[in-house]
Amino acid sequence: MSDHDLDRFLLDFANQHMIEAPGKTPGEIANDPALRDDLEAEFGSRLPAGYTYFGQFVDHDVTFDTASSLVRRNDPHGILNFRTPRLDLDNVYGRGRDDQPYLYDMDDRDKFLIGKVKGTELRDLPRNSTEHPEARALIGDMRNDENSIVCQLQLAFLLAHNRLVERARRAGIGDAFEAARQTLRWLYQWIVWNDFLARVTTDSVWNTALQLVETGDGRKRWVSGLSDVFDWKHQPFMPVEFSVAAYRFGHSLVRNSYQTNNPHRGFGNFAPIFDNTGATNPDDLRGFRPLLKENYVQWDWFLDMDSQGPFPQRARKIDTKLANALAFLHEGGGAMNVLAFRNLRRGLSFDLPSGTDVARKWCLTPLQLCQNEIDALWFYILREAEGLEGDKAGQHLGTLGSVIVCSVFGGLLLGDPNSFHNQAPCWTPDDDALLISGEDNRDSDDGAWELSSIIRLSGLPVNGSDVEQQTNGS
Repeated sequence: MSDHDLDRFLLDFANQHMIEAPGKTPGEIANDPALRDDLEAEFGSRLPAGYTYFGQFVDHDVTFDTASSLVRRNDPHGILNFRTPRLDLDNVYGRGRDDQPYLYDMDDRDKFLIGKVKGTELRDLPRNSTEHPEARALIGDMRNDENSIVCQLQLAFLLAHNRLVERARRAGIGDAFEAARQTLRWLYQWIVWNDFLARVTTDSVWNTALQLVETGDGRKRWVSGLSDVFDWKHQPFMPVEFSVAAYRFGHSLVRNSYQTNNPHRGFGNFAPIFDNTGATNPDDLRGFRPLLKENYVQWDWFLDMDSQGPFPQRARKIDTKLANALAFLHEGGGAMNVLAFRNLRRGLSFDLPSGTDVARKWCLTPLQLCQNEIDALWFYILREAEGLEGDKAGQHLGTLGSVIVCSVFGGLLLGDPNSFHNQAPCWTPDDDALLISGEDNRDSDDGAWELSSIIRLSGLPVNGSDVEQQTNGS
């Protein structure tokens, strides 16, 4: 089969089998309550929608492939990570205060620079212009400005660091910047493993992947039950089975549209994540521009933070159907606009093994794919999650997907000499003086340290009243 014929085959498969509502644009779905409700009922999961974009934020922390295999054929062993593939928030801290001083406040170099939404007191990422409609954010990873929601997660981490600096100073700690950075990094590592991954992977695999064990001489240390799947000693790397297939499960979580906040957009009004169908929506959720007050997130609509009524909004299920918005990535037509095509084509360009072959390698019973289904690893992992029994279907990854995802994250944490797993194996957020210094940011319902803890620590608005107050600076 020629490359042209292969591309046509993959595009036809993506369009016919991997789009939730063929023939509908993102804007049409956002403005059609009946269709939108039907799609949410069919494809909605129990996972709060905020975790979709936290997964994207984490991806930007651990992977940065500077050369696309869709442009030229890459050596899978030569994928270049521009930064460290560790859970160390280098997408937040960049290369540090000396190499990237423009990320930091000139009047207080321990803190990040913070911007404002025009005409309000709402916070935004710092930008190279306050007037230009495409002003770029001054942050450690530009990808964290590519949509309004991940942009505000980046903002949450900047503000959380600044709050921790203030607490460190009150505690009399000499190097407040380093104390804040360590606490925020370790809290982030805790949340990635104990909150995010615990939600999106199979319990049995997650419990196997990292275990705190006694050594027999009174000590404890972390060990991996999946070191035969992924391990590194000297230089961390991203397995292509993870970066090109398994971790791309997050694409299936993306919804066409979201409600953002009550004061400025209103209840029941949905903003498309982006609408690149030719009639550009000026207030959709696309990024790489100053935040709009209409797109400001009140986080009880995205995370379980004393949420009321139909909130928080839910992510889509992990399944083989992607939101229509992901078939309109850019204005105009063409195969490259369809994300499912991109992912399938990318897997082939890296010569990834089939899902069936990977399952057999680990003695897992392969799925019985339908005759018209492609045995591509990415599609196979989505299909595995979709086919879980009963009410588990689409709620988290299946065994094969969970093994790949948990083995990589567990391996990165154990291989990082600066992770809390190596520096302080028995550390928990409850032990950290900066996190419990009279301003406890645990989840108010069950006392857990979750993604909501970062939001509470940052001071970003949790509910509509918070949005209104912060808009006016009160």
